[in-house]
Amino acid sequence: MLTRFHQLDNVNGLREFVQLTLSEHYQLQIGAFHMTERILIRSGKPCGIYFCLHGPRAMKFSAIWETDRNQVLFYGSAGERFLKTQLSDPPELEAAAA
Repeated sequence: MLTRFHQLDNVNGLREFVQLTLSEHYQLQIGAFHMTERILIRSGKPCGIYFCLHGPRAMKFSAIWETDRNQVLFYGSAGERFLKTQLSDPPELEAAAA
């Protein structure tokens, strides 16, 4: 599994980064498939974001940004992790939760 380092300014940049990374990894046309997201909550506080790219033939590719370690974990349709990206500065999660 590969580990990369990346710098993002905000949650919108995180969304774009996740969609671009998943699309490029699976050779999908960027922006052609719908992506959903959910704020993850632990003990009543936001602790990350779950992203899901809904690809062709009902395949789903996902990524999770976890705030504790400030990293994004990317998963394939079978649940295998294929990439871990360490973010240098965390985006503001409260802005995404509003």
